[in-house]
Amino acid sequence: MPVLFCAVSDPVTAGLVKAWDVPGENCTGTSDVLDFSLHVGMIKAFQPNVKTVGVIYTTSEENSLTQLKNLRAVCDGMNISVEAASVQGAADIPAAAAAVAAKSDCILNFTDNNVVQSLSAVLAAAETAKIPVYGSEEEQVKNGCAASMSIDYVALGKMTGEMAVEIIKGADAAKLSVRKLSEALPVINEKALADLGIEIPAAYANAVRVK
Repeated sequence: MPVLFCAVSDPVTAGLVKAWDVPGENCTGTSDVLDFSLHVGMIKAFQPNVKTVGVIYTTSEENSLTQLKNLRAVCDGMNISVEAASVQGAADIPAAAAAVAAKSDCILNFTDNNVVQSLSAVLAAAETAKIPVYGSEEEQVKNGCAASMSIDYVALGKMTGEMAVEIIKGADAAKLSVRKLSEALPVINEKALADLGIEIPAAYANAVRVK
C-alpha cells in the first residue's frame, strides 16, 4: 500500500525515501523545506547591517540539522555568521535563546517542532536583547515574530492531495518525486517591527500584514 507524507523538511535524511527525484520506496509526498535565500534576503532587507543570525535547534530533529546546514551555506555566501545553540527539550530553550540573543542581531526560527512550541521563550529572550525574531510561517508572525517568508501549509496539503489522486489513478509512488512549494509568502508583524524601530522596506510594502 502506498504511503504519502506531508510537510517533511528532509525526507531523505528522515529515511522515508532514498532520493528526492526517485523515492525508490512505496512512499512519497511533500516537503516544507525552507528556501533560506528568501529568508536571509528578507533579513538583509530589514536589517542591512546584519552580521550574525541566531538559531535554536533540537538535536534529535533530523530536519533541523539539515536546515541548519542549509542556512549556514546561504549565510556564508552573504558574509553573515550563524550563532547556533542546540537543545534537547523544551526546558533547555529559555537559556539557549538568551545565549543566542546576546550574540546575534536577530533570531531565525526554523520549523523545528520543539522550538516552535516554545516560541514565547524565544520571543522573550529577543525582547530583552532588543532584536527581532523572524519566523518560518504565518502563525509564528501572528504570535509575535517580526516577519517571515511563510510556507502556505494549506497549499502544501492540497499538493499532497493531488499526489494521492495521481496514485489512485495508477501512478507508481516509488517513481513519484517528492514535491515542494516554489514560492513563499512574505508576512510582517507591524507592531513587532514598530516596537523595534525597524522600517518596512519598499520591497515588502505589499506583504501580508498582521498586528
